[in-house]
Amino acid sequence: MSDLRVSILTREFPPDVYGGAGVHVTFLARELAALVDVDVQCMGEPRPGATAHSEKDERLADANPALRVLSTDLTMTAAVSGSDLVHSHTWYAAMAGHWAKLLYGVPHVITAHSLEPDRPWKAEQLGGGYALSSWAERTAYESADAIVAVSAAMREDVQRAYPAVDPARIHVIHNGIDAELYFPDPDRGVLDRIGVDPARPYAAFVGRITRQKGVAHLLRAALDFDPELQLVLLAGAADTPELEAETDAAIAELHARRTGVFVVSQMLPPEDVRQVLSHALFFCCPSVYEPLGIVNLEAMACGAAVVASRVGGIPDVVVDDETGMLVDYDAEDPDGFEAGLAAAANRLVADPALAARMGLAGMNRARDQFGWAPIAEQTAALYRSLL
Repeated sequence: MSDLRVSILTREFPPDVYGGAGVHVTFLARELAALVDVDVQCMGEPRPGATAHSEKDERLADANPALRVLSTDLTMTAAVSGSDLVHSHTWYAAMAGHWAKLLYGVPHVITAHSLEPDRPWKAEQLGGGYALSSWAERTAYESADAIVAVSAAMREDVQRAYPAVDPARIHVIHNGIDAELYFPDPDRGVLDRIGVDPARPYAAFVGRITRQKGVAHLLRAALDFDPELQLVLLAGAADTPELEAETDAAIAELHARRTGVFVVSQMLPPEDVRQVLSHALFFCCPSVYEPLGIVNLEAMACGAAVVASRVGGIPDVVVDDETGMLVDYDAEDPDGFEAGLAAAANRLVADPALAARMGLAGMNRARDQFGWAPIAEQTAALYRSLL
């Protein structure tokens, strides 16, 4: 075992993983364990493989959620006193990394999975807590020893959002995919349980109901999908009651105007998601903001073509007209974006052989260029360069 002890600071860790940052931490920690002495500090209830820090302090029961997060950052900081380096993921854990840097004099690495200035809709979710999360992120980023950007676009976003950060401290290390977990799965048991018609093609979506993921655009675009195309949505809980109501209304309109719309609201295990991705004509990623989009890699590894918005780090993953189709997104022209999604979908419905070729190319690209082992090696090399 290496003599380098690294503490990974994160909100998400299995079994409580709900986003790409949690997926990233899960596999990065696993691969890093062969290279350094890894200690994972997470938030939530106790679980194997990590030290958990509860957000359920009774004294903060009625407080803004951002305060509860910062309270766990305090206990995380106290827990990493013996570490040689700390590596935080998302703003939730960034302040713990910053405080550990100050308190113990150790390097602090941050992975930029998203940026608060680029997610203004979070004010709808957090209220004044958004000002706190923005402060925490800015403070940590501007003093971090190194920032890992998960795509070239994210590197540019960090430089734009935080111009005080020395560009030399920003390093691009992509997200990855576990090809032993995501691969073409011939089983259709999950699809049969959902009720998907095997005689008709379907588009798949996997993600949370949040402004960032562009679900509303997908639901409006689906009104103009070829009538034969089904839609399977593996959609987690909405960020806010208002967004839930909007989404429910859009789904109801879709049900009223076409058949073959299936919504699964609970989080499915990866092996179930794998089946849904494997048999899809294409996977749709209509995000309006996406630093990289691990879910696109998951779909590609399962052999699905990808129709996605041309935003953020998605072009680092999806090669237009080779592994899928990219649709330009303009916040000032949502109708044009939705029309573009529908046109791409209908092109693949009309040419399933094209979808199959894109799916095969995407599978090879995901396997060959986005493995977690080399990503962990790059990350460990970055750690050692800071000591």
